[in-house]
Amino acid sequence: MTSEPHHPRRRWCGPQRRIGLTGGIATGKSTVAAMLSDRHSLPVLDADVYARQFLAPDTAACQAVVDRYGQQVQTPSGALDRRALGRMIFTQPAERRWLEVLTHPLVRDAFTRDLARHHRAATVVLVAPLLFEAGLEVLCSEVWLVDLDEASQLERLLARDHLSPQEARQRIQAQWPLARKRRLADLILKNHGNLVELAGQVDVALAKQAP
Repeated sequence: MTSEPHHPRRRWCGPQRRIGLTGGIATGKSTVAAMLSDRHSLPVLDADVYARQFLAPDTAACQAVVDRYGQQVQTPSGALDRRALGRMIFTQPAERRWLEVLTHPLVRDAFTRDLARHHRAATVVLVAPLLFEAGLEVLCSEVWLVDLDEASQLERLLARDHLSPQEARQRIQAQWPLARKRRLADLILKNHGNLVELAGQVDVALAKQAP
């Protein structure tokens, strides 16, 4: 896994405000992204959306995964069995790193492509759970972290994805700890209350000038 730099990597310093939105799994990134898109009409570029596109049936990346793991990670329709793939990569760190080496450059290229497409927008949001791990913060003028305590994160992940406690912990541990990300983020959104409180934090953060 990508090691943490001794100092935060250099941020984007062009005229466009680029908000990198990250956090741990099940901390509320998608909720904040929806607020920025729906309430504030900002373009939102999402790494998870890109990854799903690149791993869709009949894509080169999908074929590479099937070539490596065989039909055990493929459904009868030809799509990837994401649950089976998840069980494999989250129990074998070397395999997770292999998949990241495959997909991270594709996601970065997609961000670069769509940032160019939205070059006239005053503000653009880049959503990436592995923003720091993949070094994508260099594309952003600032980074917002959606923060949540570990117990609540685990509870939400169990409810959302219907995983076993062991599977949920493996997914959480596959990412950098939130404590590590807090030290590198420019702004922290505390998702410990209700949606109204979270929306208020987003409004205040958006009204501030980029650091």
